[in-house]
Amino acid sequence: MIALDAFDMRLLAILQRDAGLTNQEIGARIALSASQVSRRRARLESEGIIRRVRAELSRDALGLQVTAFVGVTLNAHSRANSRRFRDLVNGMASVQEAHALTGEMDYLIKITVSDLKTLALVINDDLLAHDSVQNVHSSIVLETIREDNHLPIEAG
Repeated sequence: MIALDAFDMRLLAILQRDAGLTNQEIGARIALSASQVSRRRARLESEGIIRRVRAELSRDALGLQVTAFVGVTLNAHSRANSRRFRDLVNGMASVQEAHALTGEMDYLIKITVSDLKTLALVINDDLLAHDSVQNVHSSIVLETIREDNHLPIEAG
């Protein structure tokens, strides 16, 4: 694990909430100069702690009205079959998250699409039609209560 000091932790906490802040604005909040913030930020990026910076888009504003969690069971538990499924999922624009699991399901994927008809097409034509998949179970999100994806870090 990479050694992080209190300034690093505060910097990460701030960036996690608002990555659009300038180094000057961050520096004012954590008592560092903009150049010190810039150097720390670059180091945190090069060490892989900051994986990427991106804009958070509004699903509603983009007409993406349906989010579903889809549990997938593979028809065979082999490395090749798993690779085929992973390749499928990595090529699907509607997939926001995909996780390999223990237990009854092999994978849990989060899908966001414009409507129920599109969700049905994704499930029937992409997932169920794929030769690696045995079955799927879907749950449609009625309301999102929290979705900030912030990691539980202590800002020190």
